[in-house]
Amino acid sequence: MQINANRVTCIGAGQCVFADPDAFDQDDAGIVLVLRAEPGSPDEIARAREAVQVCPSRSLTLSETA
Repeated sequence: MQINANRVTCIGAGQCVFADPDAFDQDDAGIVLVLRAEPGSPDEIARAREAVQVCPSRSLTLSETA
């Protein structure tokens, strides 16, 4: 599984950081930065899914890795 972030549509709300601070941060402009692109454990996957769900601009997605 891979976390994808669209930095163009990100509005800098920071909800992803609150949901999963180990996987997300924000740059100086408040735009999302992905720190851990591939969650591995079930807990990491659950937090990544929560971050995707709470993103107000829908700038985060999860995709299956091959």
